[in-house]
Amino acid sequence: MNYFHYKHDKLWCEEVPVTAIASAVGTPFYLYSQRTLKQHFRVFDAAFSTVPHITCFAVKSNSNIAVLRIFVIEGSGVDIVSGGELYRALQAGVDTRKVVYSGVGKKVDEIEYALKLDILMFNAESSQELEVINSCAERLGKKALIALRVNPDVDPETHPHISTGLKSNKFGIDIKKSMEEYRRARMLKHLDVKGVSCHIGSQVTKISPFLDALKRLKKLFRLLREEGMDIRYLDLGGGLGITYDKEDAPHPSEYAKAIIDASSDIKCTFIFEPGRVIVGNAGILVTEVLFTKSNDGKNFIVTDAGMNDLMRPSLYDSFHQIRPVIEKEREEIIADVVGPICESGDYLAKGRKTFRFERGELLAVMSAGAYGFTMSSNYNSRGRIPEVLVRDDKFYIIRKREVYADLIRGEEIPDFLR
Repeated sequence: MNYFHYKHDKLWCEEVPVTAIASAVGTPFYLYSQRTLKQHFRVFDAAFSTVPHITCFAVKSNSNIAVLRIFVIEGSGVDIVSGGELYRALQAGVDTRKVVYSGVGKKVDEIEYALKLDILMFNAESSQELEVINSCAERLGKKALIALRVNPDVDPETHPHISTGLKSNKFGIDIKKSMEEYRRARMLKHLDVKGVSCHIGSQVTKISPFLDALKRLKKLFRLLREEGMDIRYLDLGGGLGITYDKEDAPHPSEYAKAIIDASSDIKCTFIFEPGRVIVGNAGILVTEVLFTKSNDGKNFIVTDAGMNDLMRPSLYDSFHQIRPVIEKEREEIIADVVGPICESGDYLAKGRKTFRFERGELLAVMSAGAYGFTMSSNYNSRGRIPEVLVRDDKFYIIRKREVYADLIRGEEIPDFLR
C-alpha cells in the first residue's frame, strides 16, 4: 500500500495536502512518503525472515541520501553500481559489510575506493574485471570478496531496455562458461570467491523467470561446492515489478515463498537487491499545467515537468497514471500530456484518456519514486527539481531546486576567450 490518498477532493501525502507543498516549494517537484518507504522495505525484508539474507537496496532506483537513510535505519545494505553511489550510501551511514558492488564497467579508482572500505562483495562481470580487481587488491594488500555475475539466459518478459539476463545482454558471464571463469578466479591470489550472482531484469511481473534463473544457479552452486569452493552467498538481484497501470505484479511475500520453497535444498545466505518494488509507488511527480491547446482536433496538455525530469515515458514508453491534485467534475478527453522540452519525444503520456485541465492546475504523475529523479538531467539548461519527503504531518525538502548558477558550476571560459 501507499499513503497517497484523496481527502475532501484534494490529494494528500500522509497528513499533508499536496497543494500546501506546491505552494511552498513551487513546481515541479518529486514527493515521497516516508511511511510508504518504511512499509515497503519492511514487507520485503520480513518476507525472507525464515532464511539467512541481506536486503541490499538498489541505489540506482532512488539515490537521495535521506531516502537511503530511511532504509539504513531499517537495517538495509545497498547494491551500488558506481563510486558515486558508494559515496552516497556512506553519507547515509550504511554498514560497508552490507555493500555489494555490481555493474559491468567498474573503474580502477572505484574498485580501490570500495576495497579500502572493505565492502562485502564485488559482483564481477568479466574475465578482465577479475584480473583488474585482483591487481587492485594486490596493490592495497587486500583480498577482495567476489561473486561472478552469471548470465542465465532467462527471458524476464519485460521491456528490452531493462532486460539484463539474456545472452544478448551486456551483463554478466555466460552461464555455460562460468565454471571455467570460477576456476580462473580461484587461482588469483587476491580474490576470495564467495558467491554466485545474477540479475535477470527490471519490472518483472511474473515469478516464473526468477525460478528459472534460480534453477540454473542452484546447479552451478552445487558444482562449485563439489570442487571445494567455499560459496556462501547467492545473490538473486532485484527486478520485482510493481503496478503502474494494470500489471498484476506479485506481492513480495508470494515471491519470497516461491524462492524459499525452491531453494530449501541448499544452504546459503541470500542477497536481494530490491529497488523499484520499494520506492516506485512511494513517490510522485507534481507538475503544473502551463497551457492547453488543440492542433486540428489533437489535444495537448503542456506541463512544467518534461522528459528531463521524468525520462521513463520517453525512454521506455512507460505508463504512469496522471491524476488531478484537486478532484472535480471534468470533461473527459484524449490528449498528450507533454513537457516544455524542445523534443517531440518529450511527453509524460501519449494518446491518453484523461480530463480537460485548465492552466494553473496541478497534476500528480504517479509511481514516480523509482528511476525518476535519478535519471533526470539538465537538458535544455533546466535546473533539476526538488525532492520532498513527508513524515506524518510535516514535509522536508531533501534536495533543493537547482538555480541558474548551479547549471554552470564547474564550467569556465579559458583565458584565450576573454
